[in-house]
Amino acid sequence: MPSTIPLLSIKIFVFRWPDSEEMSWERVLGRVSFINCDPVFHSLDDRWSILAAPPSWLTGHLLRKDCITAPIPTADYASHQDELVLISDIGIVGREEVGSVLLFGNRPLESMRDIALPSDSSTSRKLLTWILNERGLDPKLVEMGPDIDSMLDNCDGALIIGDRAISAAYSDPSIVQMDLSREWTDITGYPMVFGVFAARKDSHMGYVNEAREAMLEQYYRFLEDEQVKMSVIDNASRNAGISVDRVSAYFDHEVTNLMDEESLRGLELFLGKVCGVESPPSWIGPSI
Repeated sequence: MPSTIPLLSIKIFVFRWPDSEEMSWERVLGRVSFINCDPVFHSLDDRWSILAAPPSWLTGHLLRKDCITAPIPTADYASHQDELVLISDIGIVGREEVGSVLLFGNRPLESMRDIALPSDSSTSRKLLTWILNERGLDPKLVEMGPDIDSMLDNCDGALIIGDRAISAAYSDPSIVQMDLSREWTDITGYPMVFGVFAARKDSHMGYVNEAREAMLEQYYRFLEDEQVKMSVIDNASRNAGISVDRVSAYFDHEVTNLMDEESLRGLELFLGKVCGVESPPSWIGPSI
């Protein structure tokens, strides 16, 4: 396997604390430390501090009141539905193929004896398990750190998400065996919602709504202002070590941060069919 995958720049926790200590956590927005959220957070003003972390870490940060909102794995929302409310119109959604939630391997899925699962996303793990059941397959699943070389040294397959998946697929497309979003859409007919923006139910909903409006405003600026869009793409390319053309294609064709009606149907189907959630999600904010 080629060893030319570029070194990724991992975003660490970044805080811009406001002067008023009593409002500190309520002015912190959690964000995924992958480029899939860059269009939402590219130029928020100084009212907000940013906490960047892997998807699975953000759930804990949100529950501990380290931040007032965060895009958490959809599967984590299913586990904490009694404590959390979802923010309408915004999410991390695959447009059929998503390009950043991929199964790698040197043999087809049907002949894989074992698959390494990453420790940084509950949704992709849950989705892969469901796909395997749908296909009647039962490989051994092994949790490992998200390093594709060591994963494939030890297992026939490796599930990788985020910037690492985009980079690995760009370096060696021949080892991509499945785009999990594509598979979900082929089976169900709906988009796959990998992440949902959530808040604690006991949060000050005025701040939650303010955060929602600020994030949506940034995303619409990204969509509508070509100069803003190119700035976001250039920054994402530098931070992730991925070419500008590949980042541009990712944002244009593979991932969106808007939740439309089809996405909502896909979300409810995933929560019910895959996660066993019986009640509908609780929402805050008017629908676009």
